[in-house]
Amino acid sequence: MQRRSFTASASAIAACAAGLPAAQAAQAQDAREHRATLADIQRWVAGRHKRVLTFLGYSGAEYQDHAAMLAQAAAVLAENDPARTLVNIGATPDGIGSVYALARQLGFETMGIVSTKALEGGGHWSPAVDHVFLVQDSTWGGADANGTLGPTSAAMVAVSDEMVAIGGGAIARDEALAGRRAGKRMRFFPADANHGLARQKALRAGQPVPTTFASALGTVALSAP
Repeated sequence: MQRRSFTASASAIAACAAGLPAAQAAQAQDAREHRATLADIQRWVAGRHKRVLTFLGYSGAEYQDHAAMLAQAAAVLAENDPARTLVNIGATPDGIGSVYALARQLGFETMGIVSTKALEGGGHWSPAVDHVFLVQDSTWGGADANGTLGPTSAAMVAVSDEMVAIGGGAIARDEALAGRRAGKRMRFFPADANHGLARQKALRAGQPVPTTFASALGTVALSAP
């Protein structure tokens, strides 16, 4: 029997704090959520008998050309058999997370790996993600100053058979390059972050308004091996 451990979502915690019965509070938890270690996720994936296709990219930064991103993702999905492939992203619906809806329409089973930091904002998952694995992590992901991946990004790379980055910031860059070093098939398609959102973010933070919006992976497409 597969071992699954569950974490209370922010809504369930709030329900308990409000004095609701335990059973009612439990119902407030999203049943898709699984608090998991890397080993837990690897066991679960092994039990599905499918390869894992991971999409990386912008999340809250969104895309300047969202339709072009979806078209690129659709082309990648068309190369894969839904009966043999799990589509993995970062669980949330923003940016690259909109590929979940496309994948579900095409018949793919979907999963997401995300830091427990996401629970601080209420754990807002894509309606089209089937399984959400929460990895205990004090960061959103990426690598530290020594180049070591944090727990969430390490899990993302470890369970993937193929990694496809469409644009993306520093976390996507760190994961894609780590996947390439690990011998995973990795492809990168350049795409700009949303220009307007980037400017607004800079203004709110009192920072210089950006003039370039390219991915942290650059402006040249990559494919390896």
